[in-house]
Amino acid sequence: MKSIRRQLLLALLAAMSLTTLLGALATYGTAREEANAMFDYQLRQLALSFRDQARYSARAHELAVEGDVEDFSVQIWRPDGTRIYLSQPRPDLPHHAPLGFATVDTGHGKWRVFGLQQATQTIQVAQPLHLRDRLALAAALRTVAPFLLMLPLLGLLVWVLVGRGLAPLDAVAHAVTTRTPAALEPLPETTVPHEIVPLVSSLNDLLSRLRRALDAQREFVADAAHELRTPLAALKLQLQLAERAADAGERASAFAELKRGLERATHGVQQLLTLASQEPGAGERSRKPVDLVGLVATVLANQLPLAEAKQIDLGASASAPHCFVPGDPDALQILLDNLVGNAIRYTPPAGRVDVTVGADAGGQPCLAVDDSGPGIPAEERERVFDRFYRRAQGDDAGSGLGLAIVQTIAERHQARIVLGDSPLGGLRARVEFAETALSAATAALSPP
Repeated sequence: MKSIRRQLLLALLAAMSLTTLLGALATYGTAREEANAMFDYQLRQLALSFRDQARYSARAHELAVEGDVEDFSVQIWRPDGTRIYLSQPRPDLPHHAPLGFATVDTGHGKWRVFGLQQATQTIQVAQPLHLRDRLALAAALRTVAPFLLMLPLLGLLVWVLVGRGLAPLDAVAHAVTTRTPAALEPLPETTVPHEIVPLVSSLNDLLSRLRRALDAQREFVADAAHELRTPLAALKLQLQLAERAADAGERASAFAELKRGLERATHGVQQLLTLASQEPGAGERSRKPVDLVGLVATVLANQLPLAEAKQIDLGASASAPHCFVPGDPDALQILLDNLVGNAIRYTPPAGRVDVTVGADAGGQPCLAVDDSGPGIPAEERERVFDRFYRRAQGDDAGSGLGLAIVQTIAERHQARIVLGDSPLGGLRARVEFAETALSAATAALSPP
């Protein structure tokens, strides 16, 4: 596992070491230039001092070189080229060098040479360049050495300061560990540094969604337990009535009632499982282009036997051959199955149910289910989306979960359900999608 503190420490020490090295190179270059200028001045002054000595001395042995210039080599020639003086034997130095300053490569190293011409003699003073480089390097090392010696101390200080800088992350991690399913309060954002506010905001958003999912789950479990208690008790009572039946007729009637009770209980459990699978937090499914026209055809084929049993005219119409929306095809089929199933269930025999697919004035896709049933009073249209809410509809009363499932799926697809009066005289359930319909070409290019 990577450590931010270790990475910062290594990066900062590497940056400081590189900076120190560059500073040392710059210092060395500056010191070398200064040394060259100083030693060139000394070469010239030394040559001038020999000129002054030669002016008052007729013999070469009377010339003298001071002890502090023993790193220099001095040669003096007569006008005819005869060397009359050599301070140190340097056979690799040239016998004749240009006047003024020059750098000579002898094959054994480079020398800095200064030549001076006067009427009776030529004076040459030379110095090896490695002496200048050594002095410049020593000066640079003396400048950089304190910084190199301080690197361990700087590393320790960086380690401590980085640790203090990362302390808010440790505090956030500790605060997250204190959160439990029963206590998912948001993390404080006002006391954390500006740099980790996005992290804390994202964690708070995650905690909020998790809290909503857990609340919905707890509410669902409580409602399901309450809702299943009544049908199970009814089934038990119907079974007891069947057991106590006095003759075959009573027993057949009791078993018929028991069968209807089992069917209602089975339908209720299936609806509960469907609602649980569509709840937030139950797992996101891949979204793909869904053709609403094809979806309507599939649902009507599934609902046709129920419609024929009640002699209901079940039909569909579309304003275009295709109408694609992004979504979960299985969930949208459940949504439409519930709407059409409810319309058929509550429509009287020989009634009519129509499903239409199209787009509104803004170009947004929508579908509508119209029936010729009794409809829903305006004051109850908001309550019918509540879980387990049932209207007084006699034997056709369902589990009270159909429209709750429709509402949950619609919210997942950024759609809304609008209930209104149908031109057929009953209820119109209209699904309005917020996302723009996909073109057929785009849908064809999208992965399945």
